[in-house]
Amino acid sequence: MRKDVRILLVGEPKVGKTSLIMSLVSEEFPDEVPLRAEEITIPADVTPERVPTHIVDYSEAEQSDEQLYQEISKANVICIVYSVNNKKSIEKVTSHWIPLINDRTDKDSRVPLILVGNKSDLVEHSSMETILPIMNQYQDIETCVECSAKNLKNISELFYYAQKAVLHPTGPLYCPEEKELKTSCIKSLTRIFKVSDLDNDGILNDNELNFFQRTCFNTPLAPQALEDVKNVVRRNMTDGVKNNGLTLKGFLFLHTLFIQRGRHETTWTVLRRFGYDDDLELTQDYLFPMIKMPPDCTTELNHNAYLFLQSVFDKHDKDRDCALSPEEVKDLFKVFPYMPWGPDVNNTVCTNEQGWITYQGYLSQWTLTTYLDVQRSLEYLGYLGYSIIYEQESQAAAITVTRNKRIDLQKKQTQRSVFRCNVLGALGSGKSGFLQAFLDKNLQQQRKIREDRKSFYAISTTYVYGQEKYLLLHEVMPDFDFLSEADLACDVVCLVYDVNNTRSFEYCAKVYKQYFIDSKTPCMVIATKSDLPEVRQHHSLSPHDFCRKHKLHPPQPFTCNMTEAPNKDIYTRLTTMAMYPHSRLRCMCACNRCTYCLCLNLLKLDLLRSVKAKLHRVVYSSSSTPPSTLYRLAQGSVTQISASLCQLTPRLPERCSCTCVWLPLFLFLLHVFTLC
Repeated sequence: MRKDVRILLVGEPKVGKTSLIMSLVSEEFPDEVPLRAEEITIPADVTPERVPTHIVDYSEAEQSDEQLYQEISKANVICIVYSVNNKKSIEKVTSHWIPLINDRTDKDSRVPLILVGNKSDLVEHSSMETILPIMNQYQDIETCVECSAKNLKNISELFYYAQKAVLHPTGPLYCPEEKELKTSCIKSLTRIFKVSDLDNDGILNDNELNFFQRTCFNTPLAPQALEDVKNVVRRNMTDGVKNNGLTLKGFLFLHTLFIQRGRHETTWTVLRRFGYDDDLELTQDYLFPMIKMPPDCTTELNHNAYLFLQSVFDKHDKDRDCALSPEEVKDLFKVFPYMPWGPDVNNTVCTNEQGWITYQGYLSQWTLTTYLDVQRSLEYLGYLGYSIIYEQESQAAAITVTRNKRIDLQKKQTQRSVFRCNVLGALGSGKSGFLQAFLDKNLQQQRKIREDRKSFYAISTTYVYGQEKYLLLHEVMPDFDFLSEADLACDVVCLVYDVNNTRSFEYCAKVYKQYFIDSKTPCMVIATKSDLPEVRQHHSLSPHDFCRKHKLHPPQPFTCNMTEAPNKDIYTRLTTMAMYPHSRLRCMCACNRCTYCLCLNLLKLDLLRSVKAKLHRVVYSSSSTPPSTLYRLAQGSVTQISASLCQLTPRLPERCSCTCVWLPLFLFLLHVFTLC
């Protein structure tokens, strides 16, 4: 709503412009009337709409045409005053004043006009018969008021209507000639109806109507009042009420009725509560609320945001198959002015066998948008009405800004839920296949993807030690000479090479040595197309020797050329490395299902640490040799044995099914033996 209202009074000399202003201020007719009244400001607390109002007088005798033009350009509403007992002043309304005002204002933003018939105390008849044709001819005329400055008739009403014409204009809402709502108004009210229809059944039931009423007017409707509203609709149209609920047609009819009865403020209150401005466009403040984004921080959706998005998904998943069909997606985005998701989304998140976005994929896409472009995510949440349904100040309440990554590294723990992995590799090394395999698509399914629908992103969930996390894979175009900050800013790096291409690993080695050798970002080397024969790479060091030299994990074999969905353990390892960049994993499994991971979790239990401390004290009190010395010796043995076994691990074809079974058991038993 506007911060203030500026009212300009114009008209022929001696029609009573100045008298109207002075009668309003002093509440009595002045004995002496000056040629022009000074500008008057009425405080907000004494106006009906609680908005400061400036009233400006015009005098042909004291002001030039240029001054008049300046006042017209500054005015929010113009009152054209005529005398009801002076036909010439009435004729001047159409022959002089309206054309003059229209010439000095932009056609797309015309100022509302109010016709004011003063000196009604001097005649017994009304001038409305003469004025009505003028009102029908000019759409900019909001209303006509007959008043008398002498006996104070309709003086307050005049300025109230002038204020109302600015704050609650008829023009954007209603077409008097057609006697129906304008297209832009119907579009806005339709979105409001769909947002308020919480179960998406096309009807506003009593609970939804009460929620709508409380949201817009801060008070619920009594049961009888609800019935009265529905009865009014029933009497005027057949399909306005269905199953004792209000349909979209009934909802639009009610607002048409409000406007026809002069209650524009009701419709405007609704529109403004849902974020619309005077031009029936969603305001920038509503769509893009301020959110502080410190450097080296990321943005994520919080718990309430996911609950809201879940409810949106549920109400549009009509067939309850936990996936959104193309028709259901269109229905979901009907409250948007455009389709926000392109065809590449189906190759960015998980889909079902029919290629429809699953529930997990739906949440993943929202997570991706929030991470990459939080302003876009705020805009989308605004269209869906998050702040209204969840009764928040703005949709910024749905966003969590994570703490600085350097603090996470210092504390060696993170509270983030989304981790970014940049995938780098030479052309044809299998980066796209690696991304699509994360979405459970094997090579045969990937070949069906059209070129114009490919995506450079893939996002889905993984589980690290029982915690659900999002891993965002980003395929970086192979341009060794220039890698931008965005290409380097990530939580983990994936260097991909083709085992069947002799020149493929060379790119990975160069990129690592130039950009990541001194970086704290963990790196993993992926040997793709491992189902093909491995050839010698044209590099001074083999991939295994290169990784050993730079203290990287050995190259991880990977292929998506299989009949079933590709194995996803490698993505869990990437997420684990992103979560714990400070620690070097002894095993590359991190699947949280094998014996190694279960024993590792057991060793981290606080209970076991407590028992260890108690045993430590017992042994210390009953032994001449300090147990710390024994413990260090035993731990040294464990470290040496585990390091040796981990070096053998890459050479074993099924390391997670064999090594990870007996190695952790051995370590665990040796650890318990050390304690005892």
